[in-house]
Parts: sequence; structure tokens; C-alpha cells
Amino acid sequence: MSESPNPLNRRHFLKRGVAASTAGLLGFPAILKSASPNSKLQVACIGVGGMGGNTMKSVASHAKVAITGLCDVEKSTLGIAARNFPDAVAVADWRELLNTHADKFDAITIGIPDHMHAAPAVTALRAKKHLYLQKPMASTLHECRVITAEAVKAGVTTQLGNQGRSTVESRTAVELIQSGAIGKIKEVIIWENKKLNWWPKNTELRASGDTVPEGFDWELWLGVRDPRPYLKDTYHPKNWRAWFDFGVGEMGDMGCHHFDPTFDALKLTAPLRVRQTTPGSSGPLWAESRQVELIFPGSDITAGDTVKVTWHDGDVRPDASKIPLPKGVDTLPESGTCWIGETGTIFKNYRGGSPIALPEASFPQEKYPKNIAPLNHYHGWVDAIHEGQKSIADFSHGGPLTETVLVGAMADRFAGDWLDWDSRSLSFPKNAEANALVRRAYRDGWSVPELG
Repeated sequence: MSESPNPLNRRHFLKRGVAASTAGLLGFPAILKSASPNSKLQVACIGVGGMGGNTMKSVASHAKVAITGLCDVEKSTLGIAARNFPDAVAVADWRELLNTHADKFDAITIGIPDHMHAAPAVTALRAKKHLYLQKPMASTLHECRVITAEAVKAGVTTQLGNQGRSTVESRTAVELIQSGAIGKIKEVIIWENKKLNWWPKNTELRASGDTVPEGFDWELWLGVRDPRPYLKDTYHPKNWRAWFDFGVGEMGDMGCHHFDPTFDALKLTAPLRVRQTTPGSSGPLWAESRQVELIFPGSDITAGDTVKVTWHDGDVRPDASKIPLPKGVDTLPESGTCWIGETGTIFKNYRGGSPIALPEASFPQEKYPKNIAPLNHYHGWVDAIHEGQKSIADFSHGGPLTETVLVGAMADRFAGDWLDWDSRSLSFPKNAEANALVRRAYRDGWSVPELG
């Protein structure tokens, strides 16, 4: 496959851009702790359509933000954003944005397919840019670990795009659990059964490709992954999440949202082992549904030395007999969490639900946490940058959270078997095949030092 028509080709970037970024070639942020509180944060956005576009607009709505850089592989999408932000530089290639125009922005948002999170994220961090990164942090465990480490080295303000973490409902659930409302936690059940509206219409990988849509740079979209023909209704738009090479399935899509309050409330660290109890996958696609058991070390919030968290998706329903329902709720909602404690349970409907401690007679409303103020996840990141503080979803939290979700997702490839996980060595010590999936090589010309 030919090189991208962009004059900043891969080999040139490899020699000048990524390698040099560690030496400060790409510039440093203008917004630091000593900056005037009235200064505007100059933000560039990689991915300006879909969720990336939502992030761009949400960040731009902050009074102290100026959008000064735009990047997207879809010409029409980039054009719309450029009309909305006419003073911003607009390019198709994120490498050009970071290598040529880095002096125009202090911070960057990334909202593109999972397989392309890590390369621009690490490059931006090495350039000392504040970073807002969509969840999951990356599509491999190694990438997550590198991103987390680079964020520490950079000393910038980072934010993972798990917006639910900022909601009153999730923060109330954390406080409620840690208050001892239902005693120590014995088990957690999570389910996410929305329809997979991103599942591809075409799953046949034909050798001959379809015509690439006009204005869409398929080569740049593939990025670090091996070349392959473009196929209509297969990868783009929005179907990439189902493919092993580009996404992490439904658990990768929603796991960072659902696990977050449990991770916080129970003071969880990395899982010890995971097992998928439903059929898994071995080919180019993830399984459409799963039930995964994750065993974590216990804490002072849990009833035992270990605690089990079970994840369900793709219309795999949890055991309803273990989940008491509040008054007025007759059936399990589409998505939710149940924390099972020594003296009761806490039920939370994921879609707009406040946590409810059961039995309700034992925990009236006056006992619930109060004065939890609403937070804007996007504005909170900007405010934290101006104040020189960590954000609510700093990568020191988002990295381990995403790693947990990815360890659980990997069980899909080894269904029925327990996978032991050693977070310290970043390995599945008893499974060489699983170890081979911890890190994936980038194709020639897209290498990023220490990453792929």
C-alpha cells in the first residue's frame, strides 16, 4: 500500500517527530501553574466527529478554552469542525498536528478508535501536552502501562473519558458503600445489555476491497495496524469496536464506566485472575456476549480476603435471584450494578439511576450522603489544568482501571479457563498465548519508541 499523500510521511515522522519529542522538539504547554488565571487554554482535538466531536464541543464550551487545532481522517467531518472553529489549524494526520503545529496548543483531546489511542497519546505526553483521552485508555495492556507512566513523567493534567465518574449518582454510590450502609461487600454483579448498534453489517473479510469513500483517508485510519482492504459496512464508520484489531468489544466499550464506582468504593487493585464462563472468540471478531468473573484482592471494605466481580453483556442476564429490586422496579433494567453486602444490597440502574440501599426500611433517605455537588467532566479537566491540579479521572486512576477492564476482556480469547494475572510484571504467568496479547507490534513506519 502506498504512503499517505501527506508530505509528512511516516519515515520522516519516525526520524524527526516521535523520536525527537522526548527531547522537547514538540514544545511545552503555555498553561502551567504560574499562568494567569485569565489565560485561555489552547486545545487541539484529534477526532472531531462522533464521541471525539462531543468531547471537542464540551471542552470548547468552557469560557477559558480556545480550540486552536483540529485533526480528522474524514475530510467532511474536519470541514464542519473547521467552520465552527475557523481560527484553528485543520489537518488530517495527527503526526503533522503534533510535529508541525505543536506551538499552537497547550492541551489535546483524543477521541478516535481504540487502536489509535496510544500512539498520539504518548507522543502528546512526551511533548508535555495536557491530555483528555477517551476510554478505554488503549486497546492493549502494554499501551495502557506506557501511557500511565508517560503521564507521570510529563507532569501534566490528564483525564480519562469515563464521564460517569463525575456524576452525583456514581459518587453517591461510592460514599454509600464506604459508609458501611450494607456492611462489608461480599460480591458485585454488573450487567450491560444494550443492543450492539455498532456490530458490523458485513463480517466477511474479502480479499478484494470496496471503493474507499471520497474524502476518507483509509491509510491514516488504519494507522498502526497492518494494511488490509477497505470493506463497506465493516470497520468504518462506528463498526470497528467489534474487531479484535481495532476495539475491545462491549466490555472495552462500557467497562470503564461500569467498573469505576466499584473500583473506587472497594479500593480495588489489579485482579488476581479472570475467567469467561460463556463461549469466547478466536477469530478476527470479539464474541457478541460474555459473562466474566474477576477475582480481586480484598480490602477493608470487603468481607473476605478476595472479592468476586461478575460482568455480563450482550444480553447475558445475571442471576436475578441474587438481585433484590427496589419498590416500583419489577424487572432488571437493561444495565446496572448490584453490590451485595453483609447486611443488605445496593442497587443502581446505570441509565440515570441513583443508588438505592436495600432493604429500604433499614436505610431511609435521611441516611444517604448529602451535598454531593454535580461536576462537569470536561470542564473539570480544564479547571484542573488552570489550577495545576489532578483531574477527577487522572491517569493514575484511569490506567489501572482500564488495565482491569482489558484483563477481563482478554478472557474472551480463553473462555472456560482461569487466567492468572500478575500486574507487577504485566503478564499472564501461566498462559503463553495470553501473554502474546499483552503487547502488539506496530506496522513498519508507525513505530513509537517503547510503545509499539
